[in-house]
Amino acid sequence: MKPAHFVEELASFHFENAFNPYADSCADCDAEDAPAVRRRNLEAVLNAAIEKGVHSFWIARDLGYRGGRRTGLALTDEAHLDSHAQLLGTVPLKRATKGPPVTERTATVIWQMLRSIEQPIFLWNVFPFHPHGPGEPMTNRCHTRKERLACKPILQTLIETLKPKHLVAIGRDAQAALADLGLAATAVRHPSYGGQSEFIGGLEEFYHVQAKPPSESQLHLL
Repeated sequence: MKPAHFVEELASFHFENAFNPYADSCADCDAEDAPAVRRRNLEAVLNAAIEKGVHSFWIARDLGYRGGRRTGLALTDEAHLDSHAQLLGTVPLKRATKGPPVTERTATVIWQMLRSIEQPIFLWNVFPFHPHGPGEPMTNRCHTRKERLACKPILQTLIETLKPKHLVAIGRDAQAALADLGLAATAVRHPSYGGQSEFIGGLEEFYHVQAKPPSESQLHLL
């Protein structure tokens, strides 16, 4: 797999009521060259993952409007672009949006644990785009089975290329979606909706680590 070709293929996907951050631009939030910035960011992450190898895949359900819709990176908001660059040692990752950076509570907890585990971990989604309600671009909806199956080859290509030792499903929806695709994964509770403690505890047990306290920059985001 050549990352540039992979990202180009991602940009070719189109679904009704779904935002493709590698091809689509948001008139309200995005800078002029936003899709190109997001493509370059993902390509940098993929190149580093292939070159250095990864220990695990963390796979969530789909991109959210406060995180991956803006950054093009799974489980990553704009406050954690620098952290994502450090995770696999990429070049600096750039913002694709205008105005103040937007944070996401889920991403804050995710990155607290990534900082604690200190392993090369690749982040992805079963549906690697942002599904939203009809006429409501700044909402989140669950992707459909048809959308999931259409994206199955993308996930298979990543797994075959990066060969992770473990697949970790972030949340019950992601676990069920992966099972529907014939992929077994270790499931941990999603950190949203009161699941933060169970999420942290599940990963502490799986990776045999103790969660580090949130950094000062993270404390005001939790």
